[in-house]
Amino acid sequence: MKHILPSVVLILTFLIGSCGDSTKSTNEALKKRWYKGNLHTHSFWSDGDEFPETILDWYKSHDYQFIALSDHNTISMEEKWVQLREDSIYQKSFEKYLSTYGEDWVEHKTDSGKVHVKLKTYAEYRDLFEKPGEFLVIHSEEITDRYEGKHVHMNATNIQEKIDPQGGNSISEVMQNNLDAVLKQRKETGVPIMPHINHPNFYYSISLEDMISLNGERFFEVYNGHPMVHNMGDSTHISTEEMWDQINISYLAAKKPIMYGLATDDSHNYHKMGSKWSNSGRGWVMVQSDTLSAHALIEAMEKGDFYSTTGVTLKTVDLDNKIIKVEVEPEAGINYTITFLGCLKGETEVQELKTVEGSSANFELTDDILFVRSKITSSKLQENPIEDIKYESAWTQPVLND
Repeated sequence: MKHILPSVVLILTFLIGSCGDSTKSTNEALKKRWYKGNLHTHSFWSDGDEFPETILDWYKSHDYQFIALSDHNTISMEEKWVQLREDSIYQKSFEKYLSTYGEDWVEHKTDSGKVHVKLKTYAEYRDLFEKPGEFLVIHSEEITDRYEGKHVHMNATNIQEKIDPQGGNSISEVMQNNLDAVLKQRKETGVPIMPHINHPNFYYSISLEDMISLNGERFFEVYNGHPMVHNMGDSTHISTEEMWDQINISYLAAKKPIMYGLATDDSHNYHKMGSKWSNSGRGWVMVQSDTLSAHALIEAMEKGDFYSTTGVTLKTVDLDNKIIKVEVEPEAGINYTITFLGCLKGETEVQELKTVEGSSANFELTDDILFVRSKITSSKLQENPIEDIKYESAWTQPVLND
């Protein structure tokens, strides 16, 4: 199974059985392609600082094939007006917005010297930007809840009806209640709706124990591009990557389905750039599917046929006779480290099983391994990093040794 991948830092995901069968026929593989997308984005519909159309145009022009505007506690279908900020940045942005889309599209009015603009709904901006097979806008909501001042945020990708925050008597109960509401809508509508837990280390609100307590969740953000989410943890809190491994060790012991790791932008700021701002282009997923549709993408992700990335390109991903091969599409002057991390059967910690300095590596999935994933890092600096995450990197999803 050989793939040509169009990304720069890559998180690969392998899953024997549920993540894709190594005995796929060549014809089957050739029917599929990789689609680049971001599942966590904000606009004027909540606390983002730009119009949906401008945001979608940025992602489309930067070679994304799908995007979900996941604003807080709204599905962007009601009527909403925003007052234009007086800062010259936003005044000029509006002038450009009006010039680009025209008076017939942009509905605005002036009241007491203030300019007010009517936001376009999901249906309107979707129809303006979607192009079959090329660009898809997926309906989404960031269900935003709290418990005693702690933050519980969950995205629902391909949502059909707005879900209000469900509340609860603990962090874990709030999480489970909101998850159950998403899964209930999925069951009742028959439409694939994908919930995922956002930035667990945001204000260190969600603990490892809270994540382990969940039933029915398959996805969480191992990387989020917001500058306040503490992907790396601190002296008293584990990183989201370590949390990911511990979740899966616990889930497998409890015979739960494995957890997959996403990379997202969580973009809010489109005018000020830098490490203090939540900008676009920091993290995304690449999904292998034969069709660019919400149904097909979610089905592929639930099989594990995707990877998360902050910028590297993999040339080859092979899983054949329990030999995993990873080959990078190298950039001139850039060095690569490919690390296979896994948990041995009977153990409770993940360890480095093999590390290769170079652009390709093989790993044998032996009988003593419970699961393994690969992480690829490069010597290339990220263009717009957060925290102390300086270099482009990638993570694969866990491979189970059934």
